Amino acid sequence: MYFKTCRDTKIEIDKIHRPKREKVLPNVLSKEEVKAILNAHENIKHKMMLSLIYSCGLRCGELLALKPVNIDSKRNIILLKNAKGKKDRIAPLSLKILEMLREYYKLFKPTTYLFEGLIEGTPYSDKSLQQVLKQALQKTGITKPVTLHWLRHSYATHLLESGTDLRYIQELLGHNSSKTTEIYTHVSTKSIQQIKSPFDDL
Repeated sequence: MYFKTCRDTKIEIDKIHRPKREKVLPNVLSKEEVKAILNAHENIKHKMMLSLIYSCGLRCGELLALKPVNIDSKRNIILLKNAKGKKDRIAPLSLKILEMLREYYKLFKPTTYLFEGLIEGTPYSDKSLQQVLKQALQKTGITKPVTLHWLRHSYATHLLESGTDLRYIQELLGHNSSKTTEIYTHVSTKSIQQIKSPFDDL
C-alpha cells in the first residue's frame, strides 16, 4: 500500500531478491542403531510404538491418532486417516509388525485408540512418547540428539538404500512434492560408499 499511495510505484514480486533457504539434511540412524533403540524396551507397548513409527515411516501425530480399525490385517496395511495435508494414505505392514500387533492386542485390548493413555479412550500423549524414546536412548547409550522424526527419516533412507524407487517412498511418506523426498538421496550412503578414495592408491 505504501508503494502505491506514497511512491506511486508498484512492487514487482519476481524482482524481489529472496534469501537462499538453508539446506539442512535429515538426520539418519544406522540400521544397527535403530535395532538397538527398538529392542531397548521390555515393555511391549513402548516397543510397539517405536517399532511402528520406524516400520511405517509415521509422524508422531499419525501414530497417536491411530485407531484399531485403521489396521487391516487381511491386506497387511495400515490406513492413515487425515494425515498431514488432510490426505488419507496407506502404509504396508510387515509380517513381523503384524505379529507384534497381535501380541499387543491380546495384552492391552485397546478400544478407541490403538495406543491409549492412562485414561481409557484417550490417546497416548506426545510428551509420554518422547519420554519413551528418551528412555530407550539412555538404555542403549546412544548420545546423539535423536528425536522421533529421526526414525521416519531413517525408514525413508533405508528404503532408498535397499533399492526402493523414490516415487514409492514419496507415496509412503505422504509427501506432496517429490522435491521433499529427494532430500533423502543426499543422505543415502549406498552410492557414496562405492566410491574409492584416491588415498587408497597412494
